[in-house]
Amino acid sequence: MEALLRSLKFKYIFTCILITFMISCLISIASISIEECKCNKIEETEQSEQQAHGKVSKHHKHHLAILVPFRDRFEELLIFAPHMKKFLDKQDIDYHIFILNQIDRYRFNRASLINVGFLEVKKDFDYIAMHDVDLLPMNDELRYFYPEKGPLHISSPELHPRYHYPTFIGGILLVKREHFLQVNGMSNKYWGWGLEDDEFYVRLKEAGLNVTRPPNLLTGIQSTFKHIHDRNHRKRDMVKCFNQREVTRKRDRQTGLNNVSYKLENAINATIANTSITILNISLMCDESITPWCICDSVSIAKDKKLKDKKKIQ
Repeated sequence: MEALLRSLKFKYIFTCILITFMISCLISIASISIEECKCNKIEETEQSEQQAHGKVSKHHKHHLAILVPFRDRFEELLIFAPHMKKFLDKQDIDYHIFILNQIDRYRFNRASLINVGFLEVKKDFDYIAMHDVDLLPMNDELRYFYPEKGPLHISSPELHPRYHYPTFIGGILLVKREHFLQVNGMSNKYWGWGLEDDEFYVRLKEAGLNVTRPPNLLTGIQSTFKHIHDRNHRKRDMVKCFNQREVTRKRDRQTGLNNVSYKLENAINATIANTSITILNISLMCDESITPWCICDSVSIAKDKKLKDKKKIQ
């Protein structure tokens, strides 16, 4: 009798353990199902909100590299970076800002810096924005979307604060990766300020690439962009020496993306007012036998004058 009671007690304990285990499993499965249900509802809500605001999916198909040629303009950068984040986050595009910081001893070369920036980012980004640091877009209708039909000139001459000639493509220009490769990038001969974007326009035209501009904008010259450059405080390097003026008025068929000479000293990830940027510190190289005007100091100008005087005598 005692053995029978022991046997029943053991069976009862085993049954209780088994029931407890099964209940625990059911509760666990049920909680997972509830969480999954909650996640699905959250995802559906987010998708409907995105559709209501006209936004694209977070799983972006295209990736934009904003290439900003730069030297000694820290005050402007402090304004530019947070402004661009606020402006572009409304468009829900995948982008990153790269500051192309020229740290060598030569004159500023905007075009070569853009060539270098493109080479450094082309694996991860399928289109670029060639972007001046002193030009801020103000109209939310200025879309930085992937330029399917060809180069898109955001800062059109009808709306740019300063430059209004019809072939102007400076300021902000969006270009697909394959199109930048197709025209061999930009000329490397433009040391100092100006004309490199005019030469690039000729490259695009010769390649049959039509430049388009944002249509139907209601804002005008005063309110579409903000130009934050102070000409009195920071003067343009417009000096011309040697035969620079003559050479840079012509289409360059010698230099471009395939032969830009540089050294990437380092890449620094930084944050300005909650805006993530990458600073590429770049040393450009200059072949003074091809472009002696990469240095245009008093010594170079005096040497140039002596050569010109010698030619006159001969």
